[in-house]
Amino acid sequence: MSYLKFDRRLMSNLDESLQYEQLRTNRMGAYSCSSIVGCNTRKYHGLLVVPIPELSPNNHVLLSSLDLTIIQHDAPFNIAVHEYKGDVFSPKGNKYIREYNVDVTSSTTYRVGGVVMRREHLFCHFQHRIILKYTLLEAHSKTQLKFSPFLAFRDVKMLTHKNANINEAYDPVKGGIRTRLYDTYPDLFMQFTAEDIDFISKPHWNENIAYLKERERGYEYLEDLYVPGYFTCSIKKNKPVYFTAGLEEINPEELEVLFNREVAERIPKKDFKHCLMNASQQFYYRPTPTDGYLLAGYPWFAARTRDMLVSLPGCTLLSDAPERFERIMNTFTPLMYNFINQEEITPEIRNIGDPDIGVWYVWVIQQYAQWGDLETARRKYGKAVKDIMEYYRKNIHPLARIVPNGLLYVESDGRPLTWMDAKIDDKAVVAREGYIVELNALWYNALCFLRELYPEEEETYGPLAEKAKESFVKVFHNRYDYLFDYVREEAPQDWSVRPNMIFAVSLPYSPLTRPQQRKVLEFVTRELLIPKGLRSLSPKSEGFRGICGPSQYERELSYYNGSAWPWLFGAYCESYLKVNGRAGISFIERILIGMEEEVHLHGIGTISELFDGNPPYKSRGAISFAMSVGEIIRALHLLDEAKKNEEDEINPIIQYI
Repeated sequence: MSYLKFDRRLMSNLDESLQYEQLRTNRMGAYSCSSIVGCNTRKYHGLLVVPIPELSPNNHVLLSSLDLTIIQHDAPFNIAVHEYKGDVFSPKGNKYIREYNVDVTSSTTYRVGGVVMRREHLFCHFQHRIILKYTLLEAHSKTQLKFSPFLAFRDVKMLTHKNANINEAYDPVKGGIRTRLYDTYPDLFMQFTAEDIDFISKPHWNENIAYLKERERGYEYLEDLYVPGYFTCSIKKNKPVYFTAGLEEINPEELEVLFNREVAERIPKKDFKHCLMNASQQFYYRPTPTDGYLLAGYPWFAARTRDMLVSLPGCTLLSDAPERFERIMNTFTPLMYNFINQEEITPEIRNIGDPDIGVWYVWVIQQYAQWGDLETARRKYGKAVKDIMEYYRKNIHPLARIVPNGLLYVESDGRPLTWMDAKIDDKAVVAREGYIVELNALWYNALCFLRELYPEEEETYGPLAEKAKESFVKVFHNRYDYLFDYVREEAPQDWSVRPNMIFAVSLPYSPLTRPQQRKVLEFVTRELLIPKGLRSLSPKSEGFRGICGPSQYERELSYYNGSAWPWLFGAYCESYLKVNGRAGISFIERILIGMEEEVHLHGIGTISELFDGNPPYKSRGAISFAMSVGEIIRALHLLDEAKKNEEDEINPIIQYI
C-alpha cells in the first residue's frame, strides 16, 4: 500500500480535496502544480510552468490544464474539474476518482461505468517536459479519449483574458501539434503516442475560470483560457497512451522509454524521510550545466541566499547528495567574493547583502565539517571562511559593524534585513536592528569555528571571541532568563518573546552557560512551541496575531507576529538534545512524528512555509518550502544520531566544549 494514498471519500469532497496540492519540478526552475483532483486553485497552477527569463524574472504558465473525456457507446464523461465564477464547478470529474496515489509518480485512478483508467504524471529532469501516461485497466467495450488543452501563455503573477491578439495558428507535428499564442513566447509542442491521434481545430475561450486560493488571498481570481481544439484517439488495454507537452519536439515513439527511465531515477515516497528527501530534490535548480542553487520554495519563490544556506545541509548532505552541495557551494562562493569585493552579483540569487549572510555561510561549512571532517572543510572552503570573517572584522560590511564590545551592530533604513522580512510600504513589520540575537549568536559561533579551523588565528580572533561572549550575555540576557530579540543603543528595551534566541542554544559554540541554555530552552518550549513549529511571537506579547488574515496587509502583519515556522524545528531539536541528552530523545521523537502528518496534507509529500499560531494551525504561504524541508531533515538526522549513541551515553550534539 502506498504511503501517500487518498481514497474516494476525500476526492469526492471538493471542499476538502481542493486544499491538497501536488507539485512536480524539473531542477531547471520549471514545475507542474495543481490540486490533487486536477482543479487549478491558484494563478500559479498549471501543467507546464516554465521560466522564460527574456520575458520576465517569473515563471510562465503555458499549458494550464488538459481536460480528458472518456467516451463509451457515444456517451462522453469529462473527468476534469474546473471552478467558474459564482462558485460553479463544471465538470465535476472528481466524482469518478477512485483513488489518488503518490509513490514514484502521482497517479489517479478513475472509474466511469465499465471503464477503469489510471493517469500517471511526471516532470522530466533537466528539460521542460511533462509526460502523462494513460492506462486502460478495465473496459467492456471500445473506448475513445478526447483531450482538450487549456492554454494560458502568461506570467504566473498575471491573469489572461479573452483578447484578439492571440495567434490561433498551429502546425502539425508527429503525434500532435505545435502552437504559441504570442510571438514573444516559445513554441509549445503537444504530442501523443496513439497511432490514430487526430486534432480537431475548434478554437474558443473558456471564460471566467475561478481560482479559489487567489480569491481567499484578496487577489484578482478570474481568468479566460484559450482552447485551440481537441485531440481524439482510441485506447486499448495493456497499450498505454502517452501525452507530452514541452518546448521541443520529440519522437513520440521515445516517450515510453523516457517515461520509464525517469521513473527509475525517482525516490519512492515510502515514508516520512523519503518524502522529505524527494522534496529536497525539487528545490535543486541548475540554470546552466555548471551552476547550482536551491530555490526557496514553490510555487513562487526564487533563489534567496539565506534560505539556500539554511536549507543546504539538510537538502544535500543529509539527503545523500554531497555532489549537489559542492556544486551549489562552487557556484555561490564566487558570488560571495563578488559581494565582498563590491562587484556585480548575478540576478539568480537575492539578498546576498543582508548582514547575517556571511555568518550563515560559516555555519554551512561548519555543518559540512561535522558531516565529513575538519581537514576537508578547511582545504575546500577554509579560505572563504577566513576571508568572510576578515571582511566583518575590518568593518567593511555596509550594514553591520563590530562595536567595541565585540558584537555586531546593524543599522537599518527601515527595510527588513533578517529572515523576518515581512514589510508594509517597504518598511519592516518587525523593525529588527541594533544588536540582533541570532546574528550575534552566529557571529560568536563563527569566531570560535574559525579558531578551530585555523588555530594560528587564535591571537587575532581569540580575544574578539571572548569579548563577544561576555558582551552577548550582558546585552541579551534579561532578568526573566530569556533573551531579548534585538537591542538598540539608547532605546527602550523590546520585551517581546521571539524564537530567534534558540540559536544561542543550538549552535555548536554557544555564548551561554549551561544553566542559561536550559532556561532559554524552557522559555521557548513554554511560550513558542506548537505542533507545527515555533511561533514567531509569544501569545503573551503585545501584537500577537494567531491567525493569518485574508488580506495581504493582514498577512504581512501576521507572518512574524504569531505565525509558526517549521524550519525553526531544526534549531529547537538540536537545542533540546544538546541540553537534555538521551533524556530528550522521546520528546523530540514525538514532535517529529507529529510533524509527519503534514506530508499527507496541503503540499503532498512536502512541508509548507508556515502555519497559523493558533489551532487548527492552518497551512499558509508556499506549499513547499526549502528551509522547512531542509531543517526537518536535519532534525531527523540529529534524532537518529542521538538514538545511535544512546547506549553509550554519548550526546552527539555536544561537539564543542
